[in-house]
Amino acid sequence: MYIVGNKWVYKIKYNADGSVQRLKARLVAKGFHQRPGIDFRETFSPVVKVSTIRVVLTIAVANAWDVRQLYINNTFLNGELEESVYMEQPQGFEDKEKLDYVCKLEKSLYGLKQAPRAWYDKLKKTLLKWNFENSRANTSLFLLKTPKYVIMVLIYVDDIVITGNDTNELNWFIQNLHKTFALKDLGALNLFLGIEVFRDETGMYLSQGKYVAELLKRVEMTNIKSCPTPMTCGKPLSLQDGEELTDHTQYRSVIGALQYLTHTRPDIAFAVNKLSQFLKCPTTAHWTAAKRVLRYLKDWACCPDDRKSISGCCVYFGETLITWSSKKQTVVAHSSTESEYRALAQITAEITWLESLVKEMRFNLPSTLVIWCDNMSAITLASNPIYHARTKHIELDVHFIRDRVLQKKVEVRHIPNQEQVADCLKKGLTHPKF
Repeated sequence: MYIVGNKWVYKIKYNADGSVQRLKARLVAKGFHQRPGIDFRETFSPVVKVSTIRVVLTIAVANAWDVRQLYINNTFLNGELEESVYMEQPQGFEDKEKLDYVCKLEKSLYGLKQAPRAWYDKLKKTLLKWNFENSRANTSLFLLKTPKYVIMVLIYVDDIVITGNDTNELNWFIQNLHKTFALKDLGALNLFLGIEVFRDETGMYLSQGKYVAELLKRVEMTNIKSCPTPMTCGKPLSLQDGEELTDHTQYRSVIGALQYLTHTRPDIAFAVNKLSQFLKCPTTAHWTAAKRVLRYLKDWACCPDDRKSISGCCVYFGETLITWSSKKQTVVAHSSTESEYRALAQITAEITWLESLVKEMRFNLPSTLVIWCDNMSAITLASNPIYHARTKHIELDVHFIRDRVLQKKVEVRHIPNQEQVADCLKKGLTHPKF
């Protein structure tokens, strides 16, 4: 028999404005004492994608729907265990007459490896019983659609966002969920995953301003001079630039924080992508470049090592930017045509997934989706199998974009380079163009 230890964890919870909300004490199991296949099996619990959140919020704002937020109290305590788990008696609550006894857990507890999965399974079972459908495109999205009303539920562990076209039905859902789980109705959505949400008659706005302020304070850069762009235009960063930092910890911490900020700041996506390539061995030059991104954020409160190109793309749903990407390609492109063609394949895969997501919500989309590309050769290659000698080495799975074009599911159109908004996701730009 394996015995799991435990400890008390204390935490201060804050409101969106930074004021103290409450003090919490929680008993947490020492999950590192568990053994796979004995006292835990499945541990993975899906969470909603940020792009899915943007799609749902865009639909809600376009239709003037209420967007509500719920918080499940003691979330993981609701999960039901399928395995036998034994735990030491909690400190301060020992049975003085039976000190050699242990606890057999009937329900999940924070710290157990299977706790997130057990909670997700419990909530999923409850929603399916109420005739919700689980999205195949994103398993953390649940939909209930009838001829009269629609309800959408987004789940990120213990944070739940709901929206729909009927306020009375939303209230019905909240009341029924409250009968099953202890929860807090936080009202209109204002803070989700550390992202501040503001809504007025002009639309809904996502911000991480407080997170930026906290980050600048953490690295002692609150009084720095701001700069107009997140990255210099000119010679790209290289592994050989500068001298290696004696301590890599702060650099890695800052890059991780900047990566999180790209959820609401596509303008720093390329710079963060570039800086992330030097996490293993950052130098003084890389740290200076990272501080430039911080200076750029303060204003707002292609790789020379392996020659791989950067793919930059952004997707609009109506007039709302819902997802963006700045990624280094996995292979060395032989030409700019091949590089742009691979980027087209990447964005086609993304919009194909988004198309399936929106169709699950039963919203109409144009029969043909438009992709704007600034490389005429790549556009021609996507429509016709030409340049065979120069492009025959490209993997077959990349060519699926041709099938989408032939099926008239996608149309690739040309856009002048100076009008391409995705350029800021592929390279450093001068201040006027940025």
